[in-house]
Amino acid sequence: MKFHYADRVAGMQSSAIREILKITQQPDVISFAGGMPAPDTFPVAELREAVNYILTEHGAEALQYGVSEGYAPLRAWIAERMQGKGMDCKPENIFISAGSQQVLDFTGKIFLNPGDKVMVESPVYLAAVQAFRAYQAEFVAVPADNQGMDTTALAEKVAAANPKLIYINPTFENPRGTTLPAERRAKVAQIAAAYQVPVIEDDPYGELRFEGPPLPPLKSFPGGEWVIHMGSFSKIISPGLRVGWAVADTDIIRKLTMAKQASDVHTNSLAQQAIHRYLSTNDLAAHIRRITDIYRVHRDTMLAEMETHFPAACKWRKPAGGMFIWVALPPGADATALLSKAVAEKVAFVPGAPFYAAERAAENTLRLNFSNSSPDQIRTGIRRLGMLLRQELG
Repeated sequence: MKFHYADRVAGMQSSAIREILKITQQPDVISFAGGMPAPDTFPVAELREAVNYILTEHGAEALQYGVSEGYAPLRAWIAERMQGKGMDCKPENIFISAGSQQVLDFTGKIFLNPGDKVMVESPVYLAAVQAFRAYQAEFVAVPADNQGMDTTALAEKVAAANPKLIYINPTFENPRGTTLPAERRAKVAQIAAAYQVPVIEDDPYGELRFEGPPLPPLKSFPGGEWVIHMGSFSKIISPGLRVGWAVADTDIIRKLTMAKQASDVHTNSLAQQAIHRYLSTNDLAAHIRRITDIYRVHRDTMLAEMETHFPAACKWRKPAGGMFIWVALPPGADATALLSKAVAEKVAFVPGAPFYAAERAAENTLRLNFSNSSPDQIRTGIRRLGMLLRQELG
């Protein structure tokens, strides 16, 4: 059978990471490929109490249709928390989504026409590229260094390319784990306002800080009215509940709401109300400290094993938070070609090539996830990978 799809389907691609995960989901493979939280950080007992309470006290409401913007008490809670981070926002500036990935999709839907340009850091979170490519966007790569996006280059490229959107993941960025300094954050907001280009500030990892003081979000700086700030409960409560949010100008919130009404009507009402109950009856700060204490041990274990077992020609940096370590192999190495050999040795990673949207990929790079493996698994997996790298790279 031959189906005649819309032209935009040609730009849609399957997630490279999801395809890799299909290969690596063998029970004896230690996988550093995904970006999943550790299951032992999920507050199962507390969420059970929250769900039971909601079903007992507000069952009919929780099981009924809800409003598209999101559950009002949860919007108010998010607004108050974002105000604490320096954002000028009220509940009407909050949109509740089915995970923050949905915000990327809806932002593409309401802003992008075929051929519109999106500025992205290079390398970039590949699911953002996947979301915008579905709307036939073109990508302009902005170089990045050890501190994230080069804002001088950003200003030059915005002036030259007239983009429709700027996308940035400023804190413990996926895939490299870098964090944009405060002065660059201010510069991005300034550029957005000067050229009237909306910025999507994707911040799923900002709460996962192991060292140092937190940095203010882009949206808190002058020019922040041009910033769409995205957040998520996936990394701090549970990804399976699929609840995220956007903080934006009320006109953008209205457009996102219209997109949702045409898509899935509203985010899961029971999940929203259960999360709000959990947040109202538990110490979120203490829970996040527990998560970061666990992940800090995971990160430090991985770094120590890499130092011992990886060839000296491999380079990496210590992230101050998040979930990922970015590794550069020697020039000429091909991480994609190494993946199948690694899986044969019962260890997996994500090659760096899929994270490059608008320029020649750095084939000699790879991403390691440390959040979802125990310290013992990390030790065993890094030893396996180190042995393979020494065999293949010398």
